[in-house]
Amino acid sequence: MPPQQRAPGLKIGHIFGIPIYLHPSWLIIFALITVMLGVQFTAQHPHWPPAERWTLGIVTSLLFFASVIFHEVSHSIVALHYKLPVRSITLFVFGGLSAIEKEPPSAGQEFKMAFAGPLSSLFLAGVFFVIWRYAHFGEFVGSMSYWLFEINLILGIFNLVPGFPLDGGRVLRAIVWGITKDYRKASKIASTSGRLIAYLMILVGIWQALEGNWFGGLWLAFIGWFLLEAAKETYVQVALRDSLDGVRTDDVMAREIPTVTRDTSIDEYIHQVLRTGRRAHIVVGGERPSGIVSLQSARHVPREEWATTSVQAVMVPMDKVQAAKPDEPVLQVLQRMQASDVSQMPVVSDGHIIGMIGRDSILQILQTHLHAEHHA
Repeated sequence: MPPQQRAPGLKIGHIFGIPIYLHPSWLIIFALITVMLGVQFTAQHPHWPPAERWTLGIVTSLLFFASVIFHEVSHSIVALHYKLPVRSITLFVFGGLSAIEKEPPSAGQEFKMAFAGPLSSLFLAGVFFVIWRYAHFGEFVGSMSYWLFEINLILGIFNLVPGFPLDGGRVLRAIVWGITKDYRKASKIASTSGRLIAYLMILVGIWQALEGNWFGGLWLAFIGWFLLEAAKETYVQVALRDSLDGVRTDDVMAREIPTVTRDTSIDEYIHQVLRTGRRAHIVVGGERPSGIVSLQSARHVPREEWATTSVQAVMVPMDKVQAAKPDEPVLQVLQRMQASDVSQMPVVSDGHIIGMIGRDSILQILQTHLHAEHHA
């Protein structure tokens, strides 16, 4: 069967057409928060029956993660308003992640997208505060509401810390970008701020662990390490964007079009890939191309069936193949490849395939640009 994009976890539903996933690592933090709440409710309300304490812990954990989804959906709604595609929202061990396929084209749009998340968390904090303070639904709802008020308040404030990849780092970048009109400079400042904050979190976490707070300290240090790596990666992406600015598909594509006939066996195809080094081929049969086959799609068939299975059985039909245009920006093509989890695309002009473009050729151009910048 043709290769499919790898799902980021277990799909649990859709909101505004955006698929929501649970990453396996989410189970870790869900269990830890539930246990923490169970212990907390036991200490605060020893007269509650154990079943009720732990049930309330589970319900409160679920409402917390619903709050995280609300936070991420707020980012996504603003992105959709500006016609920026949102591929998915994933809950994982550190919270939530909105997979927005494109960076906002202006500082104003980035500011609104970034600020929407913390604002939504602070809004929820206010709602739960009102429920705890003014509604009278009993001890169970009161205890749950107060904890959700506190955690959403912390989530909102923490995400306003001015360092990448936190929302506050994006707010900082938007402000600097708006003032300087220099996206790369703004990204460098926000990334540097993010790294400094991450180092501070790691040091404070280690200090807390040495003082006896092992769980809290190591968790804080772990979050700091995660933020540090994310801040570094974000700036690399900015450098990539700048280096590929102005490069078009026509500048990078290979004009030689590798082909195989549709009755070629997978075994023969694999040997051809190993001989030529080309990992994607146009499948031909008759006057028009039938589809595209790659090393990745061929591997979906068991090894013992390679000799008796043709490439036609595993190819992606041409009507489902994503193609690039000769004048399309290479960065945009690379983003589409990453979103679709493909490594090669045919380049099509006036209905005819005129070349092939792959991630490896784009990365080679990127490496050349970075090397030239380094020695400039």
